[in-house]
Amino acid sequence: MSAFSARTDFPRTWNALARALAERRARGLPLLDLTETNPTRVGLPAPELASLAHPGALGYAPEPQGLLSAREAVAAHLATRGAHVSPAHLLLSASTSESYGWLFKLLCEPGDNVLIPAPSYPLFEYLTRLEGVETRTYRLPRAHGFGLDVEEVAAARDARTRAVLVVNPGNPTGHFLREGELEALGRLCAEAGLALVSDEVFSDFAWDEDPGRVPTVAGRELPMLTFSLSGLSKVAGLPGLKLGWMHVGGPDALRDEALARLELVADTYLSVNTPVQLALPGLLAHAPRFQVALLERVKENRRLLLQARPRDARWDVVPAHGGWSAVLRIPLEPGEEAMCLALLDEGVGVQPGYFYDFSGGAFLVLSLLPPPDVFARAMEPLVRVLATSG
Repeated sequence: MSAFSARTDFPRTWNALARALAERRARGLPLLDLTETNPTRVGLPAPELASLAHPGALGYAPEPQGLLSAREAVAAHLATRGAHVSPAHLLLSASTSESYGWLFKLLCEPGDNVLIPAPSYPLFEYLTRLEGVETRTYRLPRAHGFGLDVEEVAAARDARTRAVLVVNPGNPTGHFLREGELEALGRLCAEAGLALVSDEVFSDFAWDEDPGRVPTVAGRELPMLTFSLSGLSKVAGLPGLKLGWMHVGGPDALRDEALARLELVADTYLSVNTPVQLALPGLLAHAPRFQVALLERVKENRRLLLQARPRDARWDVVPAHGGWSAVLRIPLEPGEEAMCLALLDEGVGVQPGYFYDFSGGAFLVLSLLPPPDVFARAMEPLVRVLATSG
């Protein structure tokens, strides 16, 4: 019998791309890294951190849901986005990942499952498995711009499905949930008794206006239990300060029972530190400045990408409407990994679509966060190498 649980027995073998990248870095070779998604490493504005030295920072007054002043600051932030919520319906955590862990504890027995979208960021399989929960995948059809198809969701569920996870907008696809999609999903969840978990960490980063999009499910009158997740990591570009939030909504009785149970779960961990909670009003006040700078960066890099693409290119930039990434659809030959390795040989780092469970073609994923001079210098080798595919 193994000394360790099966839930932590994740594969640890490096693929060819990871080995090649490690070798390049070990040799000290230059890299134009179009995989960089850490906002603290790309020259974006940072807040003054004097507020973390609040006189009460070393005090300890544990509040399972989070300090009221911090939850009021989150409610005020959501109000600027048109979501009017009560601080009583908010819980603070150390991260959205921790919030997911709490929700899987709340909603699932061991062996139950949740529905996750594909393509999407490769996180859910790890978080669910650590909680003894399984995943079932519903596809986001490319024909729909990688938008939600409720028939795909319905076909994926079984008798042990407890929740549907949506990422709004998709990461890395940049597709926002639309009103019609949410309405159809609400009917399905209500009929099947499923909760909706909406990951909205990128929802502040829409590239344009469209009244048909759903910026958040927080504060919405919906027929099912809903959980809206976000946090400082993306909203203010501060992943190191470790604070996330969850809004609980839906029918009153279900919402209140969920909050009561989550309060006990949160009280078991008390994971959010006092200084960041006391500083939260000031940190969220910085968020608009950060977001303006980031959106300018993302839009400029996407413009450079579209401008660099030759008219007769055999690759395309997939349409999107928000987030921090660009997705390229490339010819099937020589394949995603081979193309990534060829680009790495030219000093450009990108990610293959299979990292995100893309299907129905070959794709590359580029971060739009690098400084524009770095991004611009990567365009010539990117275009030249892509011209050899197909």
